[in-house]
Amino acid sequence: MAKVLVFQHVAAEPLGTLDPMLRARGHRIRYVNFHRDPDARPDIGRYDALIVLGGPQMPDQADRYPHLDVEIGCIEAALKKEIPVLGICLGAQLLAYALGAGVRPLPRWEIGWHDIEPTLYSAADPLFCALVEPNPAFHWHGYTFDLPSGALPLAASKNCSNQAFRYGQNAWGLQCHLELDERLINRWLTLPEYTADLEAHGQSSAAELRAETHRLIGQSATLGRALFGQFLRPLGERKSRQ
Repeated sequence: MAKVLVFQHVAAEPLGTLDPMLRARGHRIRYVNFHRDPDARPDIGRYDALIVLGGPQMPDQADRYPHLDVEIGCIEAALKKEIPVLGICLGAQLLAYALGAGVRPLPRWEIGWHDIEPTLYSAADPLFCALVEPNPAFHWHGYTFDLPSGALPLAASKNCSNQAFRYGQNAWGLQCHLELDERLINRWLTLPEYTADLEAHGQSSAAELRAETHRLIGQSATLGRALFGQFLRPLGERKSRQ
């Protein structure tokens, strides 16, 4: 039974579809919610995998959010120990930042449904081999990251060239939100902090995004299950009783 450490930054951005996948495999999940406990000091050495979720912070805002330095230190330790790491949105940016890559604002925020496309390296990647053609994915970010030195680019979108990457054999960063289901997306569209982002930086209304979500979530969920299943595969599964 693997023990998985999860860094969460806001209540509205949980593991989503990853949660039942982890539980079905019998893995133990330990959340560290830095919004509730900004002084937490988790020990990555006690865990078999690290998942870093999204949030409103930016990787270069450690002066405002000191826990970001703690998270970067844990990511660096996980990389050194070759513990599997999955970073989603802010998590991907923190992974890139920990690897020495730059992070910066996008000229235009990416909010809503945009296709992600495979790169020349996708077909040979254990996770992104599932991305064989452009696939709709849900996005909500105003920052992007440069590709870390030595990393392989695995996905791109029209407005954000670095959507996903792999570093070494055990670490992946994913800018878009393949972990979201329709319920979580619709919840975002009711929360003041998200609707404020949408009004300031979005190109679609909340009603339009709800309609697109209902139409596209199946394709996104299918890709997410394939990718996350491959990330979790080395951790093993619950053994059935004979």
